[in-house]
Amino acid sequence: MRSIGAAAGLEARIAGTFRQRFAQELFRNSGLFPLANLLLEILLEGWEIFSGPDGYVLVAAALVQAWAIARWEHTPSPRRLLGNLVGPAAYTLVESLFEGSSFFTAPNHIAYWCFGLAIGTLQAARERQGRGPVAEVLVVLENVARAGILFVMYAIFEVLSDQGTFSLAKFFADPSHVFIGLATLLLGVSAGLESLSAQGYLALLRETSSQLKRYSEWLLGKDLLERVISDPAALSLARRERTLLFMDIRGFTAWSERCAPETVVQALNDYYAAAEPVLRANGAIKLKLSADEVLAVFAGPREAAAAALELRERVRAPLSRWGLAAGIGVHSGPVVEGLLGSPGVMGYDVIGDTVNTAKRIEGAALGGEVLVSEPVRAALDPGTRCGERREVLAKGKEAPIEVHLLA
Repeated sequence: MRSIGAAAGLEARIAGTFRQRFAQELFRNSGLFPLANLLLEILLEGWEIFSGPDGYVLVAAALVQAWAIARWEHTPSPRRLLGNLVGPAAYTLVESLFEGSSFFTAPNHIAYWCFGLAIGTLQAARERQGRGPVAEVLVVLENVARAGILFVMYAIFEVLSDQGTFSLAKFFADPSHVFIGLATLLLGVSAGLESLSAQGYLALLRETSSQLKRYSEWLLGKDLLERVISDPAALSLARRERTLLFMDIRGFTAWSERCAPETVVQALNDYYAAAEPVLRANGAIKLKLSADEVLAVFAGPREAAAAALELRERVRAPLSRWGLAAGIGVHSGPVVEGLLGSPGVMGYDVIGDTVNTAKRIEGAALGGEVLVSEPVRAALDPGTRCGERREVLAKGKEAPIEVHLLA
């Protein structure tokens, strides 16, 4: 069966892990205002701020908000606005218990809510817009808002430092303040344009990764691809015990000669569409489709036998439509499994006499029959119904192969 850890590892490489999303959110958004506020309070009150709860509550608020937004990031409802209010709400809830109503008179505390509301609203609007020029403008405005934290906190510092003498006219009369304000605006715009470029590049990478993943699954199979993503050594050539299942359509070549190519393709597609889900559901490690032949590699005989019986029923309808039927053969034994080929062209395959024997057994099965070798029969549950015993004369074999018909 598919490894849950491997599946998670594969998806994480494309979408990013929770830890990566948490760190990105913390340092790019949720931690910015708490950091600026912490610096403000250190300048105003000194390092004594850490003798009380203020500094620690700020840090905790940033961490909680980053955790919440990262958790909601890949859900159907990311809750952008609510997520950006988690930090201000947590900070207000705890600090107001210590400071009472005086907490709400501090301009930096009000600013925390204002920035959370502004950034959250912009993010929620961008989420609704999806892609397009409006969404791009919202990204730039979001970055301008974040850059504005620096300028607003500087102005608040002036307010708290010059109690009774501060005025906006006086503040903006200073050219250095105008310079800081304009520089902050331009830096926000620049950061927004860079963010647009990075998001476009990341979207392209994720789209390309998803395409490569899909193509790789076609060649390797989903389970094997997930295993090798977590452990590259999984593709190394190694001797293993495997169970091979072959299925082949009886009289297919003669039938296809009488039919139009489009009809043949339609019949094969229906045949594959019926077979593939059955093999996946029963834990096939590797699938290989070649014309009318299906090869599946299993870890053990029981999974393979269960898949064979279900396959027999599932492919009956799509094949009978064309007057066709398939025979199935199953055999267990040692194989060499892994990547085979030249440095430029390689493929994952299984090699050995077990493969050849499984193919010979399948060739002896009539349409609608499932034949299993003696090693497979011996490994099945006692309750598995087996029909007649046969002997198959196979090319290259000195003695006949003992097989059993699965009922």
